[in-house]
Amino acid sequence: MRDISQLQTEIRDDVYREILQNLYVDTALLDKQKERYCHAIDCYKEHFSDKEVAIFSAPGRSEIGGNHTDHQHGNVLCAAIHLDAIAVTGKRDDNVISIKSEGYPMIQVSLDDLVPSEATGASTASLVQGVVAGFKAHNYRIGGFNAYIASDVLIGAGLSSSASFEVLIGTILSGLYNDMCVPAMEIAKIGQYAENVFFKKPCGLMDQAACALGSMVHIDFYNPNEPKIEQVDFQPATVGYCLCVTNTKGSHASLTKEYASIPKDMKDAAGVFHKEFLAEVPLDLVYSNLSEIREKAGDMAALRAIHFVEETKRAVAETEALKKGDFKEFLALVKASGDSSYKYLQNVFTPRDAEHQSLSIGLAFSDHLLHNEGASRVHGGGFAGTIQAFVPKELVTSYKDSMDELFGDDACTVLQIRKYGGIQVM
Repeated sequence: MRDISQLQTEIRDDVYREILQNLYVDTALLDKQKERYCHAIDCYKEHFSDKEVAIFSAPGRSEIGGNHTDHQHGNVLCAAIHLDAIAVTGKRDDNVISIKSEGYPMIQVSLDDLVPSEATGASTASLVQGVVAGFKAHNYRIGGFNAYIASDVLIGAGLSSSASFEVLIGTILSGLYNDMCVPAMEIAKIGQYAENVFFKKPCGLMDQAACALGSMVHIDFYNPNEPKIEQVDFQPATVGYCLCVTNTKGSHASLTKEYASIPKDMKDAAGVFHKEFLAEVPLDLVYSNLSEIREKAGDMAALRAIHFVEETKRAVAETEALKKGDFKEFLALVKASGDSSYKYLQNVFTPRDAEHQSLSIGLAFSDHLLHNEGASRVHGGGFAGTIQAFVPKELVTSYKDSMDELFGDDACTVLQIRKYGGIQVM
């Protein structure tokens, strides 16, 4: 813990320049980040006025490969990004967590009430409850704290703002009460538990894992309790490319059924082979038993099963392409991933609202702008939100300007891959 006024002075005097450089990568962002941190400290003082604080950060994530494969215990390739949520925090003596997030009302959670309830519903408070309950269930120490949180992880843009928040709360508890000794993957699993059980969203583990682990990582979820993790040392800039995401501004409202239908269809397809998850079904069995899958689970389940068995292989192949420095092959795999999501997974738009196809428009326009010199694909859950693109450096300014003109100011964001997941910054 640091004296709050001294901490601001140290930030402005560049005492923390090295850690900020590692978090935000681009040196042009550092002055803005210093002021962001100092502003968050000012806001903390306004709401809580504690004298000693610690500051934590948790990144958003970008899914590079493995679209909707994690919940079927498949392979993914994902990366932590420089957009993050930061929290200025101080301990409390009572069993209360009090959080003021920038732009939102204050919330309070009692550590004596850690049971899912209809009263909290799918809310920020329920996520906090879930993370604390997960820590308690795993016999980690818990305690009250105050926090002012500022996040630039774009909400509804497919960068996993909820997973970033869950990892941030877990990292705060790890730092304030467990000497920063809670393993990153354990924090990720607790975050998933909070989202599944308390927030009532049936997500896989990829989002939380990417936010907690940092860097670019290949994860094999065949054994979800002990996933195999491989760090991939890669920055797009080293091969002359930028990683961009564009928020096409499509609404996620009323899409819960669409998102839930994907794991359901895949599990229904796996059930034809008396398995719970598609990772347990060999690829050749899916193709040789398509008629039976269609009959017992339906055509959509059959198509989504085809997507899974090919996509989980593709995430492995993308990893290998990057490791051997074959970026051309990697781009071809990214493009194939996008094609599979569009044709087989079918998560680019929903047929019940075919009048609104912002992702389809974004992908078509992206293809036009890239002139076959990059690759773009649906990003994350799909149906609305973002597309992802690997854009040559010489095209990135015109690409961003064109996407912003189509979808609105700052729709397109150039992402940096950061090497840290959830971390105590100061």
